[in-house]
Amino acid sequence: MPGMAANPRIFEHLKLPEGQFELHWLEWMIPIENELLSDYAFRMTKKIEHENIVLLGVSFGGVLVQEMSKYLKLRQLIIVSSIKSMHELPKHMLLAKKVKAYKLFPTQLTYNVDFFAKYAFGTNIKKRLDLYKKYLSINDSKYLSWAIKQIVCWNQDVPIKGIVHIHGDNDSVFPIKNIKDCISIEGGSHIMIINKYRWFNKNLPEIILKS
Repeated sequence: MPGMAANPRIFEHLKLPEGQFELHWLEWMIPIENELLSDYAFRMTKKIEHENIVLLGVSFGGVLVQEMSKYLKLRQLIIVSSIKSMHELPKHMLLAKKVKAYKLFPTQLTYNVDFFAKYAFGTNIKKRLDLYKKYLSINDSKYLSWAIKQIVCWNQDVPIKGIVHIHGDNDSVFPIKNIKDCISIEGGSHIMIINKYRWFNKNLPEIILKS
């Protein structure tokens, strides 16, 4: 599951041994008005047709797959550049929840790719903005308002048992100083699923098979 407003192209370089794994990409749906994240996650599970599955989600997609896992029997649950509970949110997001500042987020500005790319991927991307434009495909203001509220107001208190968390030590969206019990990737940014895909291709099979 890709990150907020992103499309499955973020996984385009992810290659696992074909004899062992079959990859399926999930895509964001437009939420129903006032839809709870738990209800949205249940709807998303209807897109899964296989058994013995591994769910992998990036960023907000990592939050979503955790909610989906509550309705499914999984082999493994993996999140990348994400959070396992509300306690791993950065302080400014916790403050936004407290004062309900997420309601003031100017979603109309998200039609400006430069603006939203900085929010979704972090700030250090100016030189490579053209590369990231192709990964952001959902600019529906209803979806964006909903997604921002869901991540800021996520109320998961205790991490799901057995979850595998892969996180970059240079993540500017979810700083690693707030993250506990993860596989730390040196130099990994918030978009390391794109630019450190070689690490994932090398290590994901072992992580999955030993689960």
